[in-house]
Amino acid sequence: MRTKLEQLSKRLEEIDVHLSGEHAARDMNRFRSLGQERAEIEPVVNRFHDYERAEDDLQGAQQMLSEPEMKALAEEEIDASKMRIAQLEAELQGLLLPRDPNDDRNIFLEIRAGTGGDESGLFAGDLLRMYMRYAERHRWASEMISESSSDMGGYKEVIVRLVGTGAYSKLKFESGGHRVQRVPATEAQGRIHTSACTVAVLPEADEIDDVKIDPSEIRIDVFRASGAGGQHVNKTESAVRITHLPTNIVVECQDDRSQHKNRERALKILAARIKDQQAHEQQAKEASTRKTLIGSGDRSERIRTYNFPQGRVTDHRINLTLYRIDAIMDGDLDELSEKLAAEHQAELLAALADGAQ
Repeated sequence: MRTKLEQLSKRLEEIDVHLSGEHAARDMNRFRSLGQERAEIEPVVNRFHDYERAEDDLQGAQQMLSEPEMKALAEEEIDASKMRIAQLEAELQGLLLPRDPNDDRNIFLEIRAGTGGDESGLFAGDLLRMYMRYAERHRWASEMISESSSDMGGYKEVIVRLVGTGAYSKLKFESGGHRVQRVPATEAQGRIHTSACTVAVLPEADEIDDVKIDPSEIRIDVFRASGAGGQHVNKTESAVRITHLPTNIVVECQDDRSQHKNRERALKILAARIKDQQAHEQQAKEASTRKTLIGSGDRSERIRTYNFPQGRVTDHRINLTLYRIDAIMDGDLDELSEKLAAEHQAELLAALADGAQ
């Protein structure tokens, strides 16, 4: 680990030399790239310097042990320095973990009703509100991409785009099966029903670099939109359906009156889904015997249960139960997000340790 940290420290010095050079800004692409690399390296190097200072403090305290009048103070300093070194070592291990390149991306959030009929559609609406409130708390922008309403006022399927710093990093562990246990409004006898929805969180792909879509491998169909919208909807073929033939991924967009805008949105969602599929295929290839937090990527896997009668939310991946369902359904997801991220980091550190043995 020290070798890696020393290399990063040297690299930071090299970047600073380049950025302070007379002609640094001539190539703006390289200038931005170096600036971004510096922003990623600097916190690690600063922590490494803290670690080196703690080592120096420990060495100085150990030298004081030979002086009788300083022995008690030296022992206190030694204990404090050792604790500080252990703490910094743990932090540095975390900082050196491979960073998910998608963490800072915007996302497409897809929610689909599953088993449970009308109640599942209502729960899909509740989940959408939960995530939208969470986005508001983080001052993210949101854009409705596609929605298919259910009969009781919920959703059969809804897709929104969330735009904000770290959107994917904070919500990437939400992909999976979400189960609700509660008494539906339509239940006359007060019986508890169980329903389910699936959630998919897809990092938005870069339009140019991330996913190459061959025009010969997609089929684009246009049709008249259904649902609300007045006479215009019935007379104009503004809705777009894109089928990616190699993967059989199908995307529909019909929310906008412009066929061009619907086509543009559908292509963005298609790119995100292809990128997501490629990522899961890569994870499957690299899967080890240790089960990672994100599992197989199978979104039918139940990850969380919302039990309204008992006021609890349970995340099954980390065996965490919180008795504050009202706050969570109002978008207070930070505790869940942070503990899922911490567990994931612990899994990565354990896997790294296994690989080093």
